[in-house]
Amino acid sequence: MNKKHDAFFRWLFSRTERTRILLELAARHDAELRLFLETVNLDTLERIPDSYSEVEDTGEADLAFRVNVSTGAPVLVGILLEHKSGRDGDVLNQISRYVRSVMKNLDEKRVYDGLPTMAVIFYNGRENWNPLRYVEEGYPEYWRGSVLPFRCTFVNMANIPDEACFACEDVYTAMGVIAMKYAYDGRKVMEILPKFREPLKRLPPAEASCLLEKIKVYLEEYVDIDILKELDMAFVSIGQKYGFVSAGDVRRKMVADARAETREEERAKADAEKREIAKGLRDDGVPMEIIVRRTGFTESEIRSF
Repeated sequence: MNKKHDAFFRWLFSRTERTRILLELAARHDAELRLFLETVNLDTLERIPDSYSEVEDTGEADLAFRVNVSTGAPVLVGILLEHKSGRDGDVLNQISRYVRSVMKNLDEKRVYDGLPTMAVIFYNGRENWNPLRYVEEGYPEYWRGSVLPFRCTFVNMANIPDEACFACEDVYTAMGVIAMKYAYDGRKVMEILPKFREPLKRLPPAEASCLLEKIKVYLEEYVDIDILKELDMAFVSIGQKYGFVSAGDVRRKMVADARAETREEERAKADAEKREIAKGLRDDGVPMEIIVRRTGFTESEIRSF
C-alpha cells in the first residue's frame, strides 16, 4: 500500500538534480556513501523508469537510477533509494529483489547483465533502527562485505545537520529533508521553516506555494490535528509574508480568473449583439429617441455604428 510519506519522497527526488544534491548532502556524514560517490560521475545520473514488472512488490521501491563510473569507462552502476519511516524487517530482501530484477545492463555485448548497485536507505523514524547493524553478525572475516548481493548504506536523516540544509543549494531538498527529519515534531518544523525565507522568495510563487502545500500534506500523517491547524496557519502566514499564497488559494484564484474571463466574454458578446440591434433599428429608420431608450446607447454612439 502506497503511503503519503513514500509519495512525498518520490515527488521530491524523482528529479535527478535533487537526488544528486540529496546524496551529496548525506555523504558529508556517511563515510560509506562518500566513498561510493568518489567512484561515480553524478552528472550522468539517469532515472530508471517505474516499470518494475518483474518484481513481486511492484510499485514498492522508491527510486532507481543508473550512473556512469568516474573513470570515464563505458561502465554503469546502479543506485537505489529506499525511504523508510519505521522498522521494516524485510527491507533488505525487498531491495535484493529490486536489484536482481531492475538493475540490468541493456548492452547485449556484456557477459554479465547485472549492475553492481549501491542501495541507500533513508530513514526518519522515531526508533533507533539500522537493519545493517547485524547483517554480517556471525560470519567469518572472509565473508565480510559479501553477505549482501549489493552495497548498502543506511542514512538516518536525524543525523543531517540543520546547518547543512540551510546551506543547501536547492530549497526543495533542504526543506524536504527538514520536514522528514522533524516529521514527529511539528513545532520544530514551524520553528525552522521560516528560516528558508530567502530561498523561497527566489522560487516562482506557484512553486513556492506548491512546495509548502506538499510539506503540509506529508506532515498530516505524523502530527496531531491541533498542531496541523497551527502549521496550516503558519504556512498561510509564510505565504503572505513572502508574497505568495497557498496552493489552494492559487487554485481558487485560477478558477476566479477563469470565471471573470468568461463573464467578460459574455458581456462583450451581448454588447456586440446590442450594437447590431441598434444599427439595424437605425438603418430601418426608427426614430433616434426610441433606439436610445431601447438600447441604452447615446445618440452619438448609435450614429457611429
